[in-house]
Amino acid sequence: MQEVATRGAVPVSLPRASRIVIVGLGLIGGSLAAALRKAGVGQGDDSLILACDPDPKELECGRRMGLIDAGSTQLSEVIEGATLVVLAVPVLAMGQVMGELGALRGRAAGDLVITDVGSTKAAIEAAAIEAFGELPARFVLGHPIAGSEKSGVAAANPELYQAHKVILTPTCATDPDALERVRVLWQLTGAEVLEMDVARHDQVLARTSHLPHLLAFSLVDTLARQDERLEIFRYAAGGFRDFTRIAGSDPVMWRDIFQANRGAVLEALDDFESGLARLRDAVNRGDGDGLLATFDRASHARHYFDTLLNQTSYQAEYQMQESAMLRYRVAPGGSVTGRIRVPGDKSISHRSIMLGALSEGVTEVSGFLEGEDSLATLQAFREMGVAIEGPHQGRVTIHGVGMHGLKKPAGPLYVGNAGTAMRLFAGLLAGQAFDTELTGDTSLTRRPMGRVADPLRQMGAVIDTAEGGRPPLRIKGGQALKGIHYDMPMASAQVKSCLLLAGMFAEGETRVREPAPTRDHTERMLNGFGYAVEREGDTCWLQGGGKLAAGPIDVPSDISSATFFLVAAAITPGSDLVLEHVGINPTRIGVINILTAMGADLRLENEREVGGEPVADLHIRYRPLKGIDIPEDQVPLAIDEFPALFIAAANAEGTTRLRGAEELRVKESDRLQSMADGMSVLGIDNTLYDDGIDIVGNGGDGANYDGGRVDSHEDHRIAMAFTIAALRASSPIEVNDCANVATSFPGFVELARGVGLELEEVREEQA
Repeated sequence: MQEVATRGAVPVSLPRASRIVIVGLGLIGGSLAAALRKAGVGQGDDSLILACDPDPKELECGRRMGLIDAGSTQLSEVIEGATLVVLAVPVLAMGQVMGELGALRGRAAGDLVITDVGSTKAAIEAAAIEAFGELPARFVLGHPIAGSEKSGVAAANPELYQAHKVILTPTCATDPDALERVRVLWQLTGAEVLEMDVARHDQVLARTSHLPHLLAFSLVDTLARQDERLEIFRYAAGGFRDFTRIAGSDPVMWRDIFQANRGAVLEALDDFESGLARLRDAVNRGDGDGLLATFDRASHARHYFDTLLNQTSYQAEYQMQESAMLRYRVAPGGSVTGRIRVPGDKSISHRSIMLGALSEGVTEVSGFLEGEDSLATLQAFREMGVAIEGPHQGRVTIHGVGMHGLKKPAGPLYVGNAGTAMRLFAGLLAGQAFDTELTGDTSLTRRPMGRVADPLRQMGAVIDTAEGGRPPLRIKGGQALKGIHYDMPMASAQVKSCLLLAGMFAEGETRVREPAPTRDHTERMLNGFGYAVEREGDTCWLQGGGKLAAGPIDVPSDISSATFFLVAAAITPGSDLVLEHVGINPTRIGVINILTAMGADLRLENEREVGGEPVADLHIRYRPLKGIDIPEDQVPLAIDEFPALFIAAANAEGTTRLRGAEELRVKESDRLQSMADGMSVLGIDNTLYDDGIDIVGNGGDGANYDGGRVDSHEDHRIAMAFTIAALRASSPIEVNDCANVATSFPGFVELARGVGLELEEVREEQA
């Protein structure tokens, strides 16, 4: 069973007249009682919170604190009519308590629900089967992921479970009513309730909880047994204190946990010892790159862990909880003025990491796009053993491992929302000696990958896809690739780049012919790294078996990101905007050509070349636009910019016609349909075709269409296009599902506000 977040509306309370018996009134049981009291249980609903504990002093303390209504050292004295029993005793004591409960169960309510708080579910499941003859259908195994080094009911904390996870491990035979009642119990404490199967739970907890405690106990004990221990402890820094805090936890409880979860703990310990041995070897050999790779990978993994705790965005698809829904609300009017620099080009950022990792030497990258997609690519190479410093203010240092230096990752490589990364990775990984799996977010898993998988198979690669040729991609390593001559049926820079990257690992020549020009960043960068790529007309080719030599890369600003501001200025009276250091690669300037053809006042200033890529400052001022028939030879050069260009067309005088753009159907969303639907909501006259669209613009200086709420379909470019559309709307435009904007354009909201848009972010918790 997969981890499943269960975040439905929290009920007001448990059933009236509930009789809750907590067996074991220590920190965990006492905090549960305190949290239930705070939630109103037992206050006017005729419910009772009772406790059983072998220590009468703990029971008396619980009564004095108002946590329980009554208690006893004997379960038989509190079980009468019980509707819910929570077993909060040490793991190895569970069997004895369950045996006693089994004998007394007939005195409890007929609909009795049993649950527990133990951190090793397989052992408790086995104990329940031994005590009851089976795992009762109304016994819901559970585990709150919360605790403290303190112990006893006196340390009870009603906030202990607030915003913490509680994992339930139901089976197919678990009674749904019992499961719901336990879920309600924990939701009343403020916890987030998840579901997971027993084996998965024990494996995960062995690594994330049990192993850290074992290491903390071991480190403190090792130092405490040394002669100079007093001096060591006297001068211990904060890091020692923070790491070893958990060694102050209850020793008996942890002894029981390690015994009960012995198999999973030993497996986790074996993995840790292997990693420690690799670190020891790196220290012994003075292997700075090896140490840096491990430390940097760990540092960024720790950052990722923080994002999970704080429910922020970094690779959010791995979160077990639902994220908040983000909606943009944009007021009409405003001006677009100033001088700005948009983030670095995503396509070049992806490729800089890939080629830098495969090169020999150190590659210094400046202007790196610190967006979700690029960070996912960077993290994937860390997981394959590449030492990467940064990113910090757009600077990244990559310690290349050579063409055959990548290592097998521990699990699937997650590339977020990046179709570019997945398709390029497919070619690069097809030539490796190890098996890999590529996966992404929900949007990416809907996108076709057969267009790269099929020609790679012709080269000898072994690739499995999900139904319909979609992710995840499973790539079998160790294949002998052979170069092919491939005529692309559809113009695609991603397919071309994928095959060129695979061709570096193939025998002989790999030759790709494209039916129309596509962006040539891969060819330019390969040549920049010393790997010769030839071109003649519509065909490029390379020979397999070469090497890459590291060198500096200055990433230009992304023209796709700049497009939203180009269009914003082009449609807004009074605008005067300069976009600095924008890449104007001839295979990417379709948007400049199209806007110019529509009559935009757009000039290229300070033209120059940086690292083999042409750049310029783009100066644009308002001038009325006119509708045009977009030349089909410009379509591949502006394929990512059309959502914004459609907004330009809606504000032009006359009709703008687009054909030959069927590629827009298979982007992050069906961009033709998504934009047509949104424009119809706003009252923009449009006619949709299989490969294009006609848009009838109003062309006035005032409001050219209505406001309203439109859907982005989780597509960042759709979201940003309708954001700038508000500049010429008659009333506010609201855009749903805008969280993915960060994947391509971090800082978009701040830049938009800075040039004059009135943009508000609205967050709503998903049901």
